[in-house]
Amino acid sequence: MNAEFILGIALLAIGVLAVAFPRDRTYLTRLINLEIPAFGLLLIMLSFDEMLALLTFIAVTGISTFVLVRIIERRGPA
Repeated sequence: MNAEFILGIALLAIGVLAVAFPRDRTYLTRLINLEIPAFGLLLIMLSFDEMLALLTFIAVTGISTFVLVRIIERRGPA
């Protein structure tokens, strides 16, 4: 196991806990809490050198973040 894999597993576990038990229930904190496990998954993919999966993940994450930010802007502050 290399450092990227271990850091990715740690970020994935911390992010899942942050999403499952959020302190604040605002939309912005939920979006940030969703990005933490996504970054952990990205590091795990980097450790395995899966280029196609990595590019797909980056594209889907960029699009989903854009959609989530648009939804947050429409609903306004909670």
